[in-house]
Amino acid sequence: MSEASFFTDMLQSITDRGRQLLFSGSRATQVAAKADLQTLCETLLSSRGEASGMALAAEILDRWGALESEGAQAFLDMLHEKFGPDTAKLDQAIENYRTDKSSAAIIALHQAAEPRRQELLRRLNHAPNGTAKLVRMREQLLASKDQSAGYHALDADFTHLFGSWFNRGFLTLRPIDWSTPAYILEKIIKYEAVHEIAGWEELRSRLAPADRRCFAFFHPRLADEPLVFVEVALTRSVPRAIGDVLVEGREQINADEATTAVFYSISNCQDGLRGISFGNFLIKQVVEDLRRDLPGLKNFVTLSPVPGFARWLAKARASATDRFLSETARETLMLLDDPNWPDNEKMATEVERVLLPLAARYFLTERTPEGRPVDPVARFHLGNGARLERLNFLGDRSTKAMQQAHGLMVNYLYKLDDIVANHEALAQRGEVIASPAVKSLLNQNDEGRGSGNGQQGSRPFANIMNSTLGGGRK
Repeated sequence: MSEASFFTDMLQSITDRGRQLLFSGSRATQVAAKADLQTLCETLLSSRGEASGMALAAEILDRWGALESEGAQAFLDMLHEKFGPDTAKLDQAIENYRTDKSSAAIIALHQAAEPRRQELLRRLNHAPNGTAKLVRMREQLLASKDQSAGYHALDADFTHLFGSWFNRGFLTLRPIDWSTPAYILEKIIKYEAVHEIAGWEELRSRLAPADRRCFAFFHPRLADEPLVFVEVALTRSVPRAIGDVLVEGREQINADEATTAVFYSISNCQDGLRGISFGNFLIKQVVEDLRRDLPGLKNFVTLSPVPGFARWLAKARASATDRFLSETARETLMLLDDPNWPDNEKMATEVERVLLPLAARYFLTERTPEGRPVDPVARFHLGNGARLERLNFLGDRSTKAMQQAHGLMVNYLYKLDDIVANHEALAQRGEVIASPAVKSLLNQNDEGRGSGNGQQGSRPFANIMNSTLGGGRK
């Protein structure tokens, strides 16, 4: 029996005994049956017994799990409205702090400011499978977060607690391979979010070969549920396209022949843990493990999607005042509206000349209102200290990638000696560290704007269309 299974069984045993004590006797049973969820939650907060507290927590979560969508929404409303801070205690603590700046007064103020629901969630977590059920509860909360301003405060409490409960110290890294139990492999297929896995044979092609690796983080309270996993290709060079990695019938190599580890898919598995960062720890741990096991590896890179690029470019094209797009560039970008442009060599060449410098601008200069890179995948890797190494035109021609990024993919380079400096450059100065090749593309964008062309060598849209006679591009 595993340690996690033993712990779960022990919790269940304590809970069952607590329920026997809590609901023994006809009167107690009748009271418990009539009590609504708010009353049970108040009782749980005032409970002092461990067994009875676990039983109450289990009862509350069982009832919550049986609620229809309207009832589940009402439960979230109750958590927000009825279990916030005790305002009278908070006002008194603030007044005390105005005249007493002691450590004791600061502690009292901190305790008074904490919403009561945080302690309620802590106690609910004591129930068997309590952690998993609370993750599902936050999943429901995130799905309806915009329906109430109060839900943002409620989500802040979940985020605060989950940040502690799921910190790196509690996570275990496990390799996933073809010998991993089938019930976990099924979840890898289910949760793959970047490059869909069509079935068992395709999964086998990603796990069984000697030049493939997969690793996942697990948590002891969610023992058989991966939190996040990364798929790795061991290669002799840095790939430009996902087809080079996943193509059927590709040439396989021995792991000790590889010089490059390519992280080509990172998938978060639990929607209820959205915003709780695991991937940064995962990549760094996997890099360390691979370096130890395969000392011949010299390069650690990603082959990453660019999920926000097409949306950003569409907005720029729709704006009549975007100063980075000349009329010639706008005409060239009209080629993107033809679904067959990637298969026409001349059209694709013209698109590439305009698209790559714009992509460099997207990564290097565009920012959110908070001053962060606009692309979510870029925020993740650049925030981890990676370098923007290369932009790969038509790196992914799947329907999803064409819709999200016009096929663009990028390589981020993890050079261990530079990770801290790269991270600090972004965090302190807002600077994206990029290779000279990427920076030179940004300069082309500037030159094209100054000369009135979107790119040097770009030609008017009508001329491009007149000269394209169906040349193929693979």
